[in-house]
Amino acid sequence: MLKLKQNGLNWLLVVVAAVLLTACSDEPQKQINTDPVAFHSADECHVCGMLITEWPGSKGQSINTQNGEVHKFCSTVDMFSWLLQPENKTLQAKIYVHDMAKTHWDQPEDEHLMDAREAWYVVGSGLMGAMGPSIASYSDRVAADQLAEKTGGRVLAFDQIGLEVLQEIARAGHEHAAEMGEMLQHQMHGGDDHARPEHDSHGEADHESEQHDDQAAGQQTEH
Repeated sequence: MLKLKQNGLNWLLVVVAAVLLTACSDEPQKQINTDPVAFHSADECHVCGMLITEWPGSKGQSINTQNGEVHKFCSTVDMFSWLLQPENKTLQAKIYVHDMAKTHWDQPEDEHLMDAREAWYVVGSGLMGAMGPSIASYSDRVAADQLAEKTGGRVLAFDQIGLEVLQEIARAGHEHAAEMGEMLQHQMHGGDDHARPEHDSHGEADHESEQHDDQAAGQQTEH
């Protein structure tokens, strides 16, 4: 009799467990919104920490499809430098960039964010972003080709951008910084050269004034 009761209790526990499992499986899973989100004035780049909206050029963002985590980037260069890290190469995420065929480089509009994996990228265009030379992103291959032809750049697909491309852009950034430094030094020296004659002219005027005063004093003495 005791054995029968024990078997009955075990059977009841199995039924309850099955009901609970069924109830859990029937619960609707939380939906993860992977649509692109707006960039706000206080948003900082996930890579460099710079305020994103204060800089020109195409921005990027990543939305994790598993937990909805959002990372924002001040430039496509920073976005790719993050994506190409070993721990992020297999990341399940939606990636977005601005479509520069539809919005202005200086202030790209968030309504023109597009799937980064479907975009065409112009490398070597000379367009400047938050971190110096940037990568322009386009939905239209024709528009990308036109920019490349005009500026001497080249067009790449999403999967063609690797570490060697980022290294190329980094070298271009160093060269640009060096050129800017030389130009600033030239302007500073030019400003000094320009200022010196003014100083000399004032000195000459003061000297002439002193001579005039001496002559006047001598005339008064004679009288």
